[in-house]
Amino acid sequence: MMHENPIKRRPSRRIYVGNVPIGDGAPIAVQSMTNTETTDVEATVKQVKAIAAAGADIVRVSVPTMDAAEAFKFIKQQSPVPLVADIHFDYRIALKVAEYGVDCLRINPGNIGNEQRIRAVVDAARDRNIPIRIGVNGGSLEKDLQEKYGEPTPAALVESAMRHVDILDRLNFPDFKVSVKASDVFLAVESYRLLARQIEQPLHLGITEAGGLRSGAVKSSIGLGMLLAEGIGDTIRISLAADPVEEVKVGFDILKSLRIRSRGINFIACPSCSRQEFDVIGTVNALEQRLEDVVTPMDVSIIGCVVNGPGEAMVAEIGLAGAKNKSGFYIKGERQKERLDNMDLVDQLERHIRARVKQLEAEQIPVKQG
Repeated sequence: MMHENPIKRRPSRRIYVGNVPIGDGAPIAVQSMTNTETTDVEATVKQVKAIAAAGADIVRVSVPTMDAAEAFKFIKQQSPVPLVADIHFDYRIALKVAEYGVDCLRINPGNIGNEQRIRAVVDAARDRNIPIRIGVNGGSLEKDLQEKYGEPTPAALVESAMRHVDILDRLNFPDFKVSVKASDVFLAVESYRLLARQIEQPLHLGITEAGGLRSGAVKSSIGLGMLLAEGIGDTIRISLAADPVEEVKVGFDILKSLRIRSRGINFIACPSCSRQEFDVIGTVNALEQRLEDVVTPMDVSIIGCVVNGPGEAMVAEIGLAGAKNKSGFYIKGERQKERLDNMDLVDQLERHIRARVKQLEAEQIPVKQG
């Protein structure tokens, strides 16, 4: 059941990372970053493809050396999604990956040397329609700003960002996006709020160094959730000390929970209690694993008893309401004559869900995205 989304997106300038639109109401893009050695082309390509298969729209690759830039050439040739090159300090690397077809440069103009070098990179980006991402991080503020503010503050992060923005403005280059990441939720959120009022460009959201899989997912969900609910943010990356594929899954879960963008199965499941007539937790975990390949958006409710089961099933594509021995089964809110045997729920539900996915794909129902 589709609900109207109450979120009003912040207006922003449209840019393109390869063929992926960013800003100006485009679907919020999910991205991740490889953690392989970029010079290991085979391993990096394998990871890029795994991240893309999980649904990522964009993948970022660190390019710290000229050797990595040469490897990037071959990675780019094999990538199924647009690639962002992450570059610090050395402007020659930026020029080289621009030549090799990079889709976006993550580079802070103020950190790559004198005016001539900055202009060379900006000219290369302009000539090839490559956008730039300015990325400010609370952990690497300029020394004079650390001294001025004493510690990373929202004003400090935004002042740092605006230094780089001003360089691009002076060079008449408007096709960029900006991030002001911090590991502290409140510092990051307030920095993005301040920045959102100062520029028209799209914003790339992230809570940097968020932590391990669980704690990092929670921290990112809270920080990004606050901003996205206010309409701030055009592309997101979840920074986890985990497999990058997990970053993509968490990113889509955040967007799904705010009804911004749907991908795959949205399981509505009870936490289970002594009323449950079957193993709810085991059933849901097994189905999540088996159905990871499904990209069609669909609500599936799996409730262990008849207290909330029928009500949840009424507003889902597929619903199960637990009962003794055999549970009530619903399709599009309608109770079916067939009841599902509690001893064999996973196989039966997987079969029914996949059949419903095929029907939806055949009907080509447009996916509502914000």
